[in-house]
Amino acid sequence: MKFMRGLARWSRLKQRSGALMRIARALRVFVPMLGDVTAGRYRPVPWAACGWMTAAVAYLIMPFDIIPDFLMLIGVIDDVFIVGWLLTRVDHSLAPYRRWKGIDPPDAVP
Repeated sequence: MKFMRGLARWSRLKQRSGALMRIARALRVFVPMLGDVTAGRYRPVPWAACGWMTAAVAYLIMPFDIIPDFLMLIGVIDDVFIVGWLLTRVDHSLAPYRRWKGIDPPDAVP
């Protein structure tokens, strides 16, 4: 029984670390992608990634949230979860660019 609980914790931790890695990769790859798009080196323009990133930045800047930030801890936690989810969507949308750039192997599945 104790082994099964430990295994379940490990699985949750592994899933969360994967999401954190996708968020970090999205932030690292997005700006160089914008440079390649504006210079004309990469086409088609990944509009979905741009839209998801715009939504993430807008959610952070907007004074209106699902849970207001004046509810200290809970208000900030909802920002972290929603922006994190949006950044994983950015990472998913950048998969073709990462393959083109050689960051991901050509046979990688997003």
